[in-house]
Amino acid sequence: MARILSIALLSFLAVQTVLADDTFNHIVWNQLLENHVIPIDKGSATVVDYQGFSADRDQLKGYLKSLSQINQLDFDQWSAGQQLAFLINAYNAWTVELILGKWPDIDSIKDLGGFFSSPWRIVFIPLLGEKRSLDNIEHDLIRGSGRYQDPRIHFAVNCASIGCPALRGEAYTGARIEQQLDQQTRLFLSDRKRNYWEGDTLKLSAIFKWYREDFEKGWMGYLSVDQFLADYLEALSLPPSLAMAVKTNSADIEYLDYDWRLNAKQ
Repeated sequence: MARILSIALLSFLAVQTVLADDTFNHIVWNQLLENHVIPIDKGSATVVDYQGFSADRDQLKGYLKSLSQINQLDFDQWSAGQQLAFLINAYNAWTVELILGKWPDIDSIKDLGGFFSSPWRIVFIPLLGEKRSLDNIEHDLIRGSGRYQDPRIHFAVNCASIGCPALRGEAYTGARIEQQLDQQTRLFLSDRKRNYWEGDTLKLSAIFKWYREDFEKGWMGYLSVDQFLADYLEALSLPPSLAMAVKTNSADIEYLDYDWRLNAKQ
């Protein structure tokens, strides 16, 4: 028992060291995620304990304030991995804060928008010297900056909905961003509620339709969704004929309806 406890303590300290040694300290966000994100479906998805987040909202607000204190000049000195980890964490943390603003009287993040407005376009986030929206973080700072060009970010940013890839139960860090993005991709593709096959048809999350261009830009040599998926066939668990169709860029793909219900613990 003493040996098990010793190994567990060393593992915990190792994680804390990585978080503390990153350019920006994400320890508070990491602890909140560990406490309030619950894995389901054998770990391929998660649900969020928003009530628990609500009880710890002061800690969340403190973390958000620390994010807002970083200026553009300092940010630009970081490595691309550290920048990307910072932006993904900021997006996810501010999304939780947006939900808490109406919790518990909310069934979907879309409840926060209107007929002619989108919750992702609400300008309420003080970040890198400007007031920003979630859309601005995702589409301008991450996708539009030209610094990252990594389509796997779509499996890391979380839109607080059941149809979304899982909110990861730990903070992203520059030191581990590559490993974390790869694992998030594999977990999402192994989620049979969001990606599966029927007969000779591959049924994928609408994410692959909405952001198709990101999978065709040539990152790691990928020029199509099929080519991207060919490196993740194990996670998809396809039959041989459909796996071959993916490899030869000829798979019959249908895109699923998105489930916008809140990803809340029931």
